[in-house]
Amino acid sequence: MINIDLIAIIIFYGLLILLFIKKREKFEVQGKVFALYKTKLGLKLMDRIGNFSPRVMKWVGYVGVVVGFSGMSFIFYFLIKETFNFVTTPGAIPPLAPVLPGVAIPGAPVLSFWHWIIAIFIVAVVHEFSHGVMARTHGIKIKSSGFAFMGPILAAFVEPEEKEMVKKKKMAQLSVFAAGPFSNIILGFLFIALLVFVSGPLVGSMYQPGGTIVSAFVEGYPAVESGLELPFTIKQINGEDTMEFVQFVNVITKINPDDEINLVTDQGEFDIIAGINPDNSSRGFMGIAGFQQKRIIKESLVNFEWLAKFMIWFNLLISWLFLINIGVGLFNLLPLGPVDGGRMFITAATAIFKNERIAIKLFAIVSWICLLLIFINLWPWVMRLITWLGKGFLFLLAVI
Repeated sequence: MINIDLIAIIIFYGLLILLFIKKREKFEVQGKVFALYKTKLGLKLMDRIGNFSPRVMKWVGYVGVVVGFSGMSFIFYFLIKETFNFVTTPGAIPPLAPVLPGVAIPGAPVLSFWHWIIAIFIVAVVHEFSHGVMARTHGIKIKSSGFAFMGPILAAFVEPEEKEMVKKKKMAQLSVFAAGPFSNIILGFLFIALLVFVSGPLVGSMYQPGGTIVSAFVEGYPAVESGLELPFTIKQINGEDTMEFVQFVNVITKINPDDEINLVTDQGEFDIIAGINPDNSSRGFMGIAGFQQKRIIKESLVNFEWLAKFMIWFNLLISWLFLINIGVGLFNLLPLGPVDGGRMFITAATAIFKNERIAIKLFAIVSWICLLLIFINLWPWVMRLITWLGKGFLFLLAVI
């Protein structure tokens, strides 16, 4: 079977490499791994929006600062709490996961390459454009804008005049730093509203439910040994219909540890003994992830199947735009190194303590705590990558 995502990845990154080779003189390479392509795109629009109503824009920036520090407190507390739970609870799922095509994240829909690249592009452009708009509101010059990549990781950027930035009042600086994450969080809520009130109901009107598709197993849990092959569709659990995803969720939340579970799937019937849910020891857990509602087109719309399929694709894109906007917005608010939250933290700490040495020390401690927490959470994914690469290497050795 042809892997469409793999072909798309090869074509997309092949074109990027050709662009880099052809326009090599226009790329600025930093540290031999980070390539920036500088342009003037969007600078006039940033200036126009930033100066349209400076008083209103400044107040928007101040709200962004409040939301930014609230988000920073939330994500820092969440990361500490959930990492502690992950380390102390056998079989617990790490609260952080790399958002990449092909990586199954429990509770999230399947992420295709094109969903990923479009969502990342929109999230990054909005994030950086918002920094630029707020900088212009406070009279800070923007030298350039553009895109960048470090290996396969893509990014957008705006380059403010740092000498002008440091001369501004602390609140102005905080407004600029908070603008990117704040815009991502606002955009995330707009996308979930679009999903709930527009695209979701529209897709629902075109299809009838056909069960819940499962696209991933969680290692160490019963489903891995069940004999089921991914992907599969669950139609009933213990005699209860799960044709609609809401029904599926209602049934699995009633499962207790050690319950015998009968699954009716598109591959036949299977029996599983539930394990312990890593997030709630009083609940059972089968060890399945990557859920997606299976939809069967209504007979009256068979001639418009292409439109119905596009709407499902679009609906998934909206779902990922919500998840990635919120995820990127909150992650960027972590009090860590060069990210926006880090710059907000050091700016606020300097203003509070009036002693740069104390502020830098405190910032270093908090940053190292964040790095340690991120490393602990990503370690299982790193090990999976190493295992996958090892299998590929062994396969090549066998072929040779």
